[in-house]
Amino acid sequence: MAPTGTCGIVLPLLIAKGGNATWLIFLFTLVAFSLITYSVHRFSAQCASAGSLADFASAGLGRGACMITGWAYVAAMAFGAAGTAPSSAYYADLFFRQITGAPASFPRAAAITTIVVVAAWIIAHRDIKLSTEVMLAIELSSLAVIIVIIALAMRHNSAWLDRPQLHLDGAQLSGFQFAMVFGFMTLAGFESVTTLGEEASHARRTIPRVIVSCLIPVGILYLVMIYCLTALARKNGLALDQLNAPFDAIARSMNLASFGYVSSVGIALSYFACTLGSLNAGARVLYYLAQNRMFAPSYGSAHPVNKTPHRAIALIALIAIACPAALLVSKVLLPDCINYLTQLASYGFISSYFLVCLAMPFFLLRRKILRRLDVAVSAAALFILAAVLALSVFPVPAAPWRYVPYLFLAAVLTGIAVSLWYARTTKANAAIS
Repeated sequence: MAPTGTCGIVLPLLIAKGGNATWLIFLFTLVAFSLITYSVHRFSAQCASAGSLADFASAGLGRGACMITGWAYVAAMAFGAAGTAPSSAYYADLFFRQITGAPASFPRAAAITTIVVVAAWIIAHRDIKLSTEVMLAIELSSLAVIIVIIALAMRHNSAWLDRPQLHLDGAQLSGFQFAMVFGFMTLAGFESVTTLGEEASHARRTIPRVIVSCLIPVGILYLVMIYCLTALARKNGLALDQLNAPFDAIARSMNLASFGYVSSVGIALSYFACTLGSLNAGARVLYYLAQNRMFAPSYGSAHPVNKTPHRAIALIALIAIACPAALLVSKVLLPDCINYLTQLASYGFISSYFLVCLAMPFFLLRRKILRRLDVAVSAAALFILAAVLALSVFPVPAAPWRYVPYLFLAAVLTGIAVSLWYARTTKANAAIS
């Protein structure tokens, strides 16, 4: 979920569009994700496999939904890794320039992006426990730094009571539309732990607890951060959407430049952890698809020593390098490259969540444990997800943004075509033998 990186990049952009109403918009987003969490939680208490959301969709709607959800989720994680790697590189390069005074450099940015993906690839290939420990250590230490910066700044500026936010001054409907769509990505990825269903101890008990313990604390953290960042920006005259490093700017306003440097390093490491998490999650769903004759069988085998889906990890890592490299070579600026890839990932999450919420009541009905609450939650989640998807494509944005949904659709359709080919080949081979 990269909470440190989200606080440093996504929340400031969200505040720039939502203004004083951003906290209310995010509160609505948190409620929407609580509905999605409920659906995922109900599945994870009954099913545990590397297939994650694809397996959930299969349990409720059958093989076709499994195929669509699987490829949408693989696309979300592949594009997610492709977007978070250059995000990590961007902040690592920013820290380098802060220390040395060197100008921005395209070759250096491309090199750091490649290093980020390769380092994540090596760790993910080696051991899932090592991956988890690295991610947690990075996030906890990075979060500690930005929380200290914000707490000191709120005290320094006496910004605890910010009346314009409480009164929703200047709130506009157009800001709501953008912020709702953009805010959806702040919490996406909370369910990635479900891909460890075959590796976690007591998965059906442990994973549902982890899902809730990921979403609720992080959601509350973001809500508090939104309030504090909005108040501090007003007190210090900061335009958050025009700052490369908002926490660095806030730290410098208190003459704490060293804290600013550390925050830049923390955000870079946070996005590295997110790249690592995306490789792990995407590779395991690809591994599941291969095991179920929907992808090349060789990707359905684990490493003989490390017991990780090493071939699937390598493929996701190559995509994570190739996508930003192709955009950077095409002279796309690094921030724009990150935004395009993040938008592509968002469609994967929305599609996957939609199919899982749709599958949930059918799955529970088959097991004869369906309740009225399940149906109500499913219907509400589907309505919100459909609304978010509609707001992301209508009104039709200007080029090149208008082409992003079609690129995502083409990626998923390509995956489905591959799955259908392997399914037919398997049946033909079985008939011959």
